[in-house]
Amino acid sequence: MTAIQSDPALVVCPRCVSVNRVPVRRLDQHPQCGRCKQPLFRGEPIAADSHAFARHVEAGSLPVLVDFWAPWCGPCRAMAPAFAAAAQELEPGMRLLKIDTQAEEAVAARFAIRSIPTMILFANGHEIKRTAGAMDRQSIIAWADRNRPSS
Repeated sequence: MTAIQSDPALVVCPRCVSVNRVPVRRLDQHPQCGRCKQPLFRGEPIAADSHAFARHVEAGSLPVLVDFWAPWCGPCRAMAPAFAAAAQELEPGMRLLKIDTQAEEAVAARFAIRSIPTMILFANGHEIKRTAGAMDRQSIIAWADRNRPSS
């Protein structure tokens, strides 16, 4: 895990989207949400709506890797297991979200998603880097690590 710029880290709960303060040194100790008591990290991507997306990207201090996809997209469906497997390795130092571009058209339009799957890495509320096209697990992890903001 890479250190986060601030201590404590601001971690958005995947269930209730409340913001939790977690000491950076405790991120890998299975922290729970102070509000709903659910695990803050599940080792899997979070299917996010526009509200959850905004909370994770704008209120959390973890880098956020977002997979923009659609249910009718063959390459998106093919990449889904690899993205899920990447979450197991990238958490807790990075949050992984999935945005269904068909259900969340406004979010897709805001970020000018023209082809899917597209992955965008965010940090401190800003887009850091993007790439389009399906990848395998190892390629997703390598791309995320290569583009991760430095502490």
